[in-house]
Amino acid sequence: MKDKKKEILHNLFIELVKLQKEIISSNLKLLVILEGRDAAGKDGTIKRIIKHLSPRETRLVALGKPSDRQEREWYFQRYTVQLPVSGEFTIFNRSWYNRAGVEKVMGFCNEQEYESFFKEVELFEKMLVDAGFIILKYYLDISNKEQERRLNDRKTDPLKQWKISPIDKEAQKYWKDYSEARNEMLKRTNFRHSPWFVVDADKKKSSHISLITHLLRQLEYKNKDNKILSQNSRLVFPATPQNIKNKLY
Repeated sequence: MKDKKKEILHNLFIELVKLQKEIISSNLKLLVILEGRDAAGKDGTIKRIIKHLSPRETRLVALGKPSDRQEREWYFQRYTVQLPVSGEFTIFNRSWYNRAGVEKVMGFCNEQEYESFFKEVELFEKMLVDAGFIILKYYLDISNKEQERRLNDRKTDPLKQWKISPIDKEAQKYWKDYSEARNEMLKRTNFRHSPWFVVDADKKKSSHISLITHLLRQLEYKNKDNKILSQNSRLVFPATPQNIKNKLY
């Protein structure tokens, strides 16, 4: 099974390279947004996606805490300068959706700012899509038990020490609050022009395969191998009200 997954991933890497050639030759602007619970595997997923892609035309954006000046800017302002240009594939490791998740739960924004976000984000993303950006949004979800295991692993693995943050330490304490914020975010921002897809990320390798397969299915590019992409990506599903109610942890 391990060798089989390795073979599948290798074939998906080839498809990703084909996709990048199409992005470059057709001057596409692809933006993939990855959100999710702490320790849900965003970093590992990104590593798989970009492993064989050109670093010149592939950008990873993982913004830190805003500066004093940025806190006085229009909320979306510091993200706009990070958007892909023509011929570029950009991945956001967390995004403007921080406002609907971490900032909401941890009290880093007030209620007015929170509600204003929902009014503005639909127009903002519609403007981007109308301007030719392709936006794919994925939320990586894991169980309480698996999150606890991964967070504990960070404490003991010397190669993962950099991942430990004060926010991570509060993840388990505020599990219910994060669940409620996640559900509200998905319900209110699952737009027709930029819908959400949820990834069951409890099993890392399987979720990598499912997410990459799903991503490739959403896009058209030359010499696309539909047979490789026909495998079941059941771990990825649309954020419909029914799925939010029945499938999320």
